[in-house]
Amino acid sequence: MLTVASWGVWGAYIDYPAQQTPPFPETLGYVVWALVMIPPSLLALAIVGWKLEYDVKSVVFGCVLGLLGASGQLILFKTLRLAPAYLVFPYIALSPVVTIVLALIFAGERTTAKGWIGIALAVVAGVLLAYQPPKGEAQGLLWVLLASLVLLAWGVQGFIISYANRTMKAESIFFYMMLTGLFLIPAALSMTDWTHFRTAINWGFTGPYLTAMIQILNAVGALLLVYAYRYGKAMIVSPLTNAGAPVVTAVISLLMAWQAHELVWSSAKTVNAVGIVAAVAAAVLMAIEGEKG
Repeated sequence: MLTVASWGVWGAYIDYPAQQTPPFPETLGYVVWALVMIPPSLLALAIVGWKLEYDVKSVVFGCVLGLLGASGQLILFKTLRLAPAYLVFPYIALSPVVTIVLALIFAGERTTAKGWIGIALAVVAGVLLAYQPPKGEAQGLLWVLLASLVLLAWGVQGFIISYANRTMKAESIFFYMMLTGLFLIPAALSMTDWTHFRTAINWGFTGPYLTAMIQILNAVGALLLVYAYRYGKAMIVSPLTNAGAPVVTAVISLLMAWQAHELVWSSAKTVNAVGIVAAVAAAVLMAIEGEKG
């Protein structure tokens, strides 16, 4: 639930730096995210006495997890240039299905009827909460391929985090995730438009500094997620976090719009509201299942 809270607040403010004039590009937001992963990673290692596992298996697991998460972020940037968010995010919201299937097949995880209902509601909620009204047309079908890669990357990552927790410390897992995120910084920089970078990019407080304050919530949430996979089933943790975080984001966004007198109800918001109800119901059912497990 702490992961849900931190990612929910992060999701509500993540677009703010990119919406400024001039904006702070999402690709540079990735760079900031990779850098702010360092403090929580070092803090986690300090708690366990700096006992980093460096055997081949642990290093491979950690680096694969980091590459899956970070590459998914980078591919998402390209995907959103080819298709509108109302198509991309509902599609990617199905990533828990991949985690669940892998947990069933390879880890032999099982749950009760309540758990299955909660999982189904969480998957549905993820799609409904991500829905936005059409604002543009997708460019061909390349976006489908790219969005599928993101979906698979994050779905597989969820399962491997759960599996890796059986043989290595969560702190080591997160350290290698942080390390591989740093390795992909050059890729993010190459995707950035540096034309007139002095004036076309926001280098003030609402640029890199505010981005760091927002992205630290993502980093802390990622660390908490690794711990959640240590103590919970993958087929419960994945859909719970994917459905729960958007609820927090949606509530905060609605409150901000209401305070700014910009809240106009629409058919899209009705869909989102149904998603909120489904996500809350899913959270309750999976929390009950988690307590029993």
